[in-house]
Amino acid sequence: MADYIVIDGDTAQFLPAFGAAMVVVQPGTMQGSGPATLNGKALCIEGDEGNVSVPGCMYMTPQYSIPGVGTLSIDALANDQIATKTQTGGTALLLKGGQFNAKFEVQSPAQQPASPPVPDATPSYSGNGMFISNNTKFQGT
Repeated sequence: MADYIVIDGDTAQFLPAFGAAMVVVQPGTMQGSGPATLNGKALCIEGDEGNVSVPGCMYMTPQYSIPGVGTLSIDALANDQIATKTQTGGTALLLKGGQFNAKFEVQSPAQQPASPPVPDATPSYSGNGMFISNNTKFQGT
């Protein structure tokens, strides 16, 4: 099924629920590296999702209510986000598609309000996100 092609500057929008953790999400920006362009912006190809990193996001859980901080990234794309036919330079293009799997890696753990505070021992949480594309003209399959 055809869907919009992701281009340089498009947004990776993360959802705030990461399992037990609620993250104060910030969007990531896609950086296209494909040789083809749309309105002067490079098209995003398979692998470009690995460059999305959003550090400095606060989080907490019901058990650990003193906020901690971590980094958001794209863990894996959904099948409908990788073009099966549309390519540039021999590499599949990225499509808007459904939701990708996201990862939240803890840098500074949230804490339980105790004396002394007890840190969250979970090193990472899993969640989801989606692409918000500025491209409303060109689609791939």
